[in-house]
Amino acid sequence: MSGLVVAGVDGSASSLAAVEAAAREARWRGAGLRLVHAFIWPAMHIPLGRSFPGPPESGLRNMVERLMAEAHERARTVAPEVDVSRAVVTGEPFTVLEAQSRAAELVVVGTRGMGGFVGLMVGSTAVHLAAHGRCPVLVAREQGEEAGPIVVGVDGSSAGAGAVDFAFAEAALRGVGIVALHAWTTWNAPMPAPQDEAMPYANEPGALAAGEERLLSEALAGRQDTYPGVNVKREVVHAGTREALIVNPLAAWRRSMRPVPRRGWPGTRVHSRSGF
Repeated sequence: MSGLVVAGVDGSASSLAAVEAAAREARWRGAGLRLVHAFIWPAMHIPLGRSFPGPPESGLRNMVERLMAEAHERARTVAPEVDVSRAVVTGEPFTVLEAQSRAAELVVVGTRGMGGFVGLMVGSTAVHLAAHGRCPVLVAREQGEEAGPIVVGVDGSSAGAGAVDFAFAEAALRGVGIVALHAWTTWNAPMPAPQDEAMPYANEPGALAAGEERLLSEALAGRQDTYPGVNVKREVVHAGTREALIVNPLAAWRRSMRPVPRRGWPGTRVHSRSGF
């Protein structure tokens, strides 16, 4: 086993989709898979055993055992060759999964949760992990495995270089192509120096757009030498980042992943782009 993929489990349909996605990722990577449940109830001093009167299988601890067994079976069905382990860790999801990310090469969570992951929505646990986790985070949707290209948001920043590297590595693992998407507006594009000092605010028509094209080319430089089998389609769009990654027709295809940098575009933070 050369690495570890971690999946957050809470028994919801969304988390089971995350388990399936994590199993595929572990198979592609030749890594092990760890299923993790954040068991918050012990910290709240709530009884965990069988309720009386009630059947022997009742109680929070038995419920967790059942949902972990279901997740384990789901992972084995998707990727029987992957070594799967389980961990029930006392704590709330943010803390538990952030700690787990320290030993993982990828953490996979669902888009919404229940039980041990109350309130697990894109914008809470997923964004917290993207900002504070020690490895990449994959938010799995419930529509199942996709064979589309990976769309990576490129901004030319040093933080964004990590997203580009991850996108190429992931595309090589999956055997798919990449859409390298750079979005810009007049307000966030660096202004080229004027060619005529008598016209300090004027530039040749198309100067801003040409500069953004260069930015994308420079941000991707050398990646295809490292990953010659990955086909890359480059897109530079004059639009806001959120619009380009989610709404714009150029990026509206069904796709596997959308890596974005933790920090990048001036004046923005991770939640403004990764809260899909």
